[in-house]
Amino acid sequence: MTVPRVTLNDSHLIPQLGFGVFKVDPGETERIVSDALEVGYRHIDTAAIYGNEEGVGRAIAASGIARDELFVTTKLWNADQGSETAPAAFDASLEKLGLDHVDLYLIHWPTPQRDLYVESWRALETIREGGRTRSIGVSNFLVEHLERLERECDIVPAVNQIELHPYHQRRAETAYGHDHGIVTEAWGPLGQGKYPLLELDEITAAAAAHERTSAQVVLRWHLQQGHVVFPKSNSRARIAENFDVFDFELSDDEMRAITALERGERVGGDPLEIN
Repeated sequence: MTVPRVTLNDSHLIPQLGFGVFKVDPGETERIVSDALEVGYRHIDTAAIYGNEEGVGRAIAASGIARDELFVTTKLWNADQGSETAPAAFDASLEKLGLDHVDLYLIHWPTPQRDLYVESWRALETIREGGRTRSIGVSNFLVEHLERLERECDIVPAVNQIELHPYHQRRAETAYGHDHGIVTEAWGPLGQGKYPLLELDEITAAAAAHERTSAQVVLRWHLQQGHVVFPKSNSRARIAENFDVFDFELSDDEMRAITALERGERVGGDPLEIN
């Protein structure tokens, strides 16, 4: 099965469906990522703070898959932000992954009280110019943070990876991204099990109509809006189920019903408070 690719504002292509390894046990990461690669995923999203970059790297090395067929993302952690520390953190991530480049490098959080995200972004611009990451972007940035980067820096982020699911749809951030060519990536796309998303009537009705699971319906809702999405599971069966979302399409009415679930309820951290 071929995963659709989205064109970033720097002309690179990103697979629209990826595999996330947030909270994946470092000791289990190689096995779980290997399962994902065998199922067909070619886009892996990790981060320095996850502590499992080495496992991701081992799985990639053992897979035998050509490097140019893979898309690998990792992220700069809060404590490593700054013009002097960001390059060393990037080097450490590359070493753990066992790669000579990544496809996308992100600032993990804006950490506004630290006020280092602008100088960190300039460091990422330099890293990109050196060719060891093809694209650069941000994660958990609000419109105010994106506007400041636009005013003070040279390169527009390729992506903004944010918490996004039916109860928290981030319309300000997605609209800004649309208007400025920034692709929206959705983390926690299924609400991280913190509310009964998969049991809601709007979801179960669509699942019954298409003979699909509720999770597949929600992932399809993301994909049809153009989001890049990262379902996560430790189960090979669920990993395969989450990958099987490209041979059906939700109707306009089904899309509207799910979109109408918006409640402005986040399940993760507040970007203004995480520092």
